[in-house]
Amino acid sequence: MEKIALLITTTRNALSTLQSILEESPSDIIRDATIQRFEYCTDLVWKVLQVYHASEGILCNSPKGCFRQALQTGLITPEDVIIGLSMIDDRNLTSHIYREEVASEIFQKIPGYYLCMIRVITAVETAVATR
Repeated sequence: MEKIALLITTTRNALSTLQSILEESPSDIIRDATIQRFEYCTDLVWKVLQVYHASEGILCNSPKGCFRQALQTGLITPEDVIIGLSMIDDRNLTSHIYREEVASEIFQKIPGYYLCMIRVITAVETAVATR
């Protein structure tokens, strides 16, 4: 339980950095910094799902697999799994190749992704607290 609690705290802190940059006036530098923060927040959120499921005796070893498992276990909504899968796809696009038009498109989606990440973390916190 200590591992999941620490990871949730780390993820909440990371999400706070994403939230703060989303409040900034857009520029190329803000866009790129936002995408960087989006990448590490996305990684942390799926790791939270992985560790949570492991604590329940369920293995999920990929980001998409962990989002799908979270739906199967009733942790998140179908809407959030769809957003989560799209978020993973976009995170992979941003980390492997840089294209200005892709960066701009993904930057526009990040506020919605942020809200999904908050819902996922809150769902895990609630599930852990009610064990």
